[in-house]
This record gives sequence, structure tokens and C-alpha cells, in this order.
Amino acid sequence: MYELAILAHVIGATIWTGGHIVLALAVLPDVLKHEDLSYIRRFESGYEKIGIPALIVQIVSGLYLASFLVPEVSKIFDWGNPAVKLLWVKLSLLLITALLAADARLRVIPNLSPSNLNSLALHIIPVTAVSVLFVISGVLYRLGWFA
Repeated sequence: MYELAILAHVIGATIWTGGHIVLALAVLPDVLKHEDLSYIRRFESGYEKIGIPALIVQIVSGLYLASFLVPEVSKIFDWGNPAVKLLWVKLSLLLITALLAADARLRVIPNLSPSNLNSLALHIIPVTAVSVLFVISGVLYRLGWFA
């Protein structure tokens, strides 16, 4: 089961991060250049069907994997444990993602127009960067850089 959780976590990360890289580097420049919301709406309508489930898979599998790395809840502040450091990095990145997504959903997207596309970009770019940091932190942990 542990190996399946790692596989699910990596596939979820691939979908989530890859989708945001495509959004930030391929879709967003066209949206900003042409001030055409249809680019972003087309991408979002397709991507949300796989992106959000991928994020949910990452959260569930990540918590499952964390339960193996830090099996005792009382040890979640044991900063000498590299797994604890990784856990807090990942939880911090998840919080940043959630705050940016909530702000975008509640404030930016309901009022989206060609005149406020820069506000949308100021959400897309950080979420993309954070998603890449999720991947980097997982790889660095596996390479022993959190020791």
C-alpha cells in the first residue's frame, strides 16, 4: 500500500504541477496578450476535471505517507527529524496554495474581466511556483537534503 501511495502522490504531483506550468507558461501569456478570457476559461474547464482530483489525491496520499514518516503525532515538532521538516514545508506550501486559491475563487474570478487579468496572473504564477516547490521539496527529501 505504501508504494501505491507514493505512485499516486507522484502522479497527482505530475498532473497538478504540469497543468500549472502549462497554464503559467503557455496559456497565461496568450490571455494577457489578447486580453481574451476565453483562453483561460477553456483551459480551466478542462483542467479542473483532472487538476482538483489530482490535488485531492496528493493531500490524501501525502497524509498517509506522512503517517509512516512521523507515526507519532506527539513528534510533529521534533525538528531533528528530517521527515518533520518535510511535513512542515509541505503543509506550509499547501496553506499558501489554499489561501491563493480561495482568494482567486472568492475575489478575482467572480469579477474577472480584461481589465483585471493582472490580478489573475498574480495568483497563477505563485500557485505554479508553489507547485514546483512541492515537487522540489519531495525530491530533496528523497535525496537526503532535509537531514
